[in-house]
Amino acid sequence: MALPPSGTQWQLTSGGTEAVVVEAGGGLRTLTVGGVDVVAGYPREAMASAGRGQLLVPWPNRIRDGRYRFAGRDHELPITERSTGNATHGLVRWESFRPSERDEGRIVLGHTVHPRPGYPFALEVRVAWQVDPRGLTCSTTITNVGPDSAPVGYGAHPYLALGATPAQQARLTVPADRVVLVDPDRKLPVGTHEVGDSPFDLRGGDGLGDREIDNAYTGLERGADGSWTVTLEADRTTRLWGGPGLDWVQVFTGRSTPAGPEGHAPGIAVEPLSCPPDAFGSGEGLVTLGPGDSWTGQWGIEVG
Repeated sequence: MALPPSGTQWQLTSGGTEAVVVEAGGGLRTLTVGGVDVVAGYPREAMASAGRGQLLVPWPNRIRDGRYRFAGRDHELPITERSTGNATHGLVRWESFRPSERDEGRIVLGHTVHPRPGYPFALEVRVAWQVDPRGLTCSTTITNVGPDSAPVGYGAHPYLALGATPAQQARLTVPADRVVLVDPDRKLPVGTHEVGDSPFDLRGGDGLGDREIDNAYTGLERGADGSWTVTLEADRTTRLWGGPGLDWVQVFTGRSTPAGPEGHAPGIAVEPLSCPPDAFGSGEGLVTLGPGDSWTGQWGIEVG
């Protein structure tokens, strides 16, 4: 039997919740509750398109021209998005992750990022996926296993499912008072501004209408547990939350029309991030890990 494009498939179950986590990138392929899609995933026989369910390490989003300066040295990464001339979404999206722990509702996967041209640092990435009757939790720890300090960012790229609801009719609540504006051609930051009464203001849970958003939000309102929550109301109510250390969330509606890529369900990307786009260049939100140091972040998805 041919190997699926995303490698080995691990199914997690708890109550009526089921998820499929994959070897390629250690990502999330599907998540259902009561047999209904919670994320807009992709088929077993397909590759992940548009970042679906992938982990973004050691940086999310884009690095301008693939170039950055760290600890007095200049570095240049391969350009992975030719249309913008940038390096995008890190180094692990297509790499193999291996299990170290496994039970019916939980799996822990690991991958080592070895030094390479453009990123001469060594990281150990450990991601734990766990399901329960309400949804899913993802916990990630990144450890610097090299001899030098390393720049690190983190992101995840789930798409929340719309079901039969047209994107224009979906209601999205993002409890953030600031948004990172980007230039239309290269999708690189041009400034962070108050959402005010702009089309980027999603604090009131209004319908999306014709808004096209591909922007990071910050200034997130957090609850007593230190977490923020983004809510999507479509066929059902879905909530994505992010814990401490995840101070940005990217919202991407560009492929959220009912007619999505062939074989891929429509959805809206809600991406928990530790830093905004081009953090390797600006330093904003960038984590510097000394030898032996670790960063940990947690996020999850729940249904109403």
